[in-house]
Formats: sequence, C-alpha cells, structure tokens
Amino acid sequence: MKHPVTITLEHCAKTWPDGSRALHPVDLRIEGGRTLALLGPSGCGKTTLLRLICGLEGADAGSRIYFDDEDVSGQPPEARGVGVVFQNYALFPNMTVAQNVAYGLRIRKWRKPEQQERVRHMLSLVRMEALADRRIAQLSGGQRQRVALARALAIEPRVLLLDEPLTALDAKLREHLRVELAQMLRSLHITTVIVTHDQDEAMMLGDRIAVMSAGRLEQVGDAETLYRQPATPFVGEFLGTLCRVRARLEHGVVTDGGEIVAFRPHEIELLPALPAAAHARITSRFFLGATLRLQLELEDGQAFPVVLSADSPHRVGDSVSLRLTRPLPA
Repeated sequence: MKHPVTITLEHCAKTWPDGSRALHPVDLRIEGGRTLALLGPSGCGKTTLLRLICGLEGADAGSRIYFDDEDVSGQPPEARGVGVVFQNYALFPNMTVAQNVAYGLRIRKWRKPEQQERVRHMLSLVRMEALADRRIAQLSGGQRQRVALARALAIEPRVLLLDEPLTALDAKLREHLRVELAQMLRSLHITTVIVTHDQDEAMMLGDRIAVMSAGRLEQVGDAETLYRQPATPFVGEFLGTLCRVRARLEHGVVTDGGEIVAFRPHEIELLPALPAAAHARITSRFFLGATLRLQLELEDGQAFPVVLSADSPHRVGDSVSLRLTRPLPA
C-alpha cells in the first residue's frame, strides 16, 4: 500500500478576472488517508477549492498547495496524480464499462495485461465485474457512479477528489450508496476530498468536515464537534436545525427574558406549564414515523420546532414549559 499523502493549503485563494473573490485565503491540512468533506451552500467556494487542489483552476499569487512536502501549486492536473469523480460522472458513452475504467491506464501507457488485471480488480472492488461489457447508456445511475469511482481509482491516484458524486441519484439509492462509499473510502486509506451541500452526506463520509460560507472557511472539525460546538451561528444552522429564541435559562428551564439561547429541536424536554417559567403553546403536530415534530410558539410570538419520540402524548393546543437538555452557544 502506498504512503497516503497529506494535503496542506497555505493562504490558498481565488480571485476572478472581474476582481470578485471566489475564495478568501484558506489555511487547511488534510491528513493522509483521511476524508475531508467540504460542506456548504451553492456558491460558497467549495467546488472552487476542490478545483484548486486538482489543478483545474489556478490559485492567486502567494497561494501554496503541498502534497506531503511537494509544492504542486504550479503543476497541471495530470502531474499531481489525482483521481476525480465529477457530479455528472463524465463517462464516455461510446465505450464499455471496462473501456471507461481502462481509459486512464491506456493514456498512461500501461501494458495491456496490466491494464486488464487492474480493470478486473477495480470492477471487483465496486461490484461491477459482471457488467464489464455493458455500454454506459445501459447502466442505472448507481452503476454509473460506481464506474466513475472505479475509473478514478484505477490510476492509483495520490489523492481522490469527489464533486457532489451522489447528487444525481434518487434519495433511497443515495442513502444506500453513502454507506457503501463510506466503507470503501475507509478501507482504501486514500486521502479524499468530497464536495457536498448535504449535511448527512458530509457527516457520514467525512472524517472531518470543513464548513464554508461566502468563500470563507467557517469551521473545521469532526461531525460531533461541529454539531455540538458550532463556532458560528452559520455552522449551527447549516449542520442541522438550530433554534434561537430570546429568553433566559434557570437550571435549564426557559424563562422570559431578553438574552438569546440556542438549542437543537430534539434536545429539549416539554414540562407541564410552570408558574415561574415561560409558556409555549403547541400550534402544529406532525407524525413522522420514528419521531414527532411539534411547532411551538411562546407568548411573545417566537416560534420554533421541537422533535420528540413518536409516542409523545402532547397535542395541538397544549400549554407547556421547556427545559433545554443541551444548550448551544448562541
């Protein structure tokens, strides 16, 4: 097994010709063999950052990108040794599955027997060996995703880059392939960067998550740290639902007041209406199978959701008080 590459970004930025900033200076280290998920809304700079790592875009002067101790900032993509899976997979429709996987090997002039052996190994890895002779048009979305991944891995890349690789799939298939992809990436022990706008995808696939907004890096950490200790309101609101209300806490119980308190909808306990506490009325109730989602409204009009177990007895119209089991930084 090859030594996994550590990626280091120093003051890595991108300015468009019109002077607008796509990416403000970023300092980031991606440990060898780990998966980093770049998470954020459309236009936040995550795909631009991926393209800078790949070499498809040139970074601003003064930016530095290292693979281990090697400065690759000025190298073209083919010299960096990266494997890329794009959102639309970019497969060749006129080729078979096996020919698509072998394409990068042929360009690199691997010997034919070595190509064939490598293709067999890659198709076995993604469980597509039985479809080696199929045309791309005959494949489902999930099968195309596997072929694109096998093609990217076939060239033995130093770094694997995935740009929204599951977006084109339906929800049920996407959920299934997330699990498969997470298991595969951890078994391959290859340094991976994945771009996604889906928080569940980032939390499942990323050993660490880098949350981005408006071209800036908001926070980097593991999923639990970002979820439980968001550094900014944006991180808290993007990585799960964050409720923020004007109130005070007395031993965790919400009382009337003017401070801002923050919490997750499922980390709250409903109590009988207490004389000294704030009162909230349940205005809506939605049964979601495993959980119950309630919409609550305080007496001053502030509204927010609460998620409880499905067997909760609370009904629309009930008046309750609230105790936060895990308040968050506001």
